[in-house]
Amino acid sequence: MSRDARSTGASFEITAENPEDTVIAGFSQFGLAGLTAADYLVDHLDFQQVGHISADQLPAITPFENGQPRHHTRVFSHEDAGLSVVVGELFVPAFAAQPFSEAVLEWTETEDVDEVAVLHGVTIPHAPEEHQVFYVATEDYHDHRLADAGISAMGRGFLDGMNAELMARGMESDLRTAVFLTPVHAQAPDVEAAIRLLETVQTVYGLEIDTGPLEEFAAEVQGYYEGLAERLQERAEADQPEGRMFM
Repeated sequence: MSRDARSTGASFEITAENPEDTVIAGFSQFGLAGLTAADYLVDHLDFQQVGHISADQLPAITPFENGQPRHHTRVFSHEDAGLSVVVGELFVPAFAAQPFSEAVLEWTETEDVDEVAVLHGVTIPHAPEEHQVFYVATEDYHDHRLADAGISAMGRGFLDGMNAELMARGMESDLRTAVFLTPVHAQAPDVEAAIRLLETVQTVYGLEIDTGPLEEFAAEVQGYYEGLAERLQERAEADQPEGRMFM
C-alpha cells in the first residue's frame, strides 16, 4: 500500500496486512519514552512482526543488531492481546507529518482498525508531582476506554506534528483516537517516563506487563538510543517546532 505526498516529496509505503482492531504506536521523539515503551511492550509480550513502513525522500536510517538489519518502522501483532503495535525509530520531520499520518490512517481504514493510541513524551516544565500520564482523546475513545481508568485529562494546550494529524482525523471519523502524554527529561531513553506509559497501557488495555526488567532492557540499548536521540535533537532543532503543551 503506497501513499504519496507530492507536495513535500515524501512518500510512505505500508506493508502490514490484517492488523488487530486496536493499534498502539510509539515514535522517535524527544526523550524516546513512547518508542521505548512500545519497543519493550513488543519484546516483553512476544509480539510477532507482521509488516513495516518504509519512507522515500526522507533522511533514512537502517537499524541493525548483531549484524542483522531491520526496518526502521515495524508493525507487530499479538492475537491473544488483540493489539498491534507500531515501533517507529525513524524521526519524521514536521513537513512529512501530514503524509505519514495520512498513510497510517488510510491503512487503518483499509484494514478496518477501530482504534489508535500514541504513547508520547512531552518536554514541558513540570514539578515532581506532575510525573504522571495525561490523555488527549476523542469522545468515543474516552467513553470506550477512559471513563473509569483514573487517568487525568491534559488541561490545555495543543498537539502538533503527527499527533495533531492523527487526532484531527480521529475527530472527523469513526476511528477512536488517543494520545497519552507524560513529561520527559533529556536523558535517552527516559526510562521512568516509559514505565509510566507502560503502566497506562496496562491499565487501559488490561495487560500484565512486568516493567521491572525495563531498566536493564534500556541499558542494553542505551548507546544506540543515545545516538538516535542526538540525531533526533539535531533534526528537531532544524525541522520541527518545539512541542508546546500546557498542563
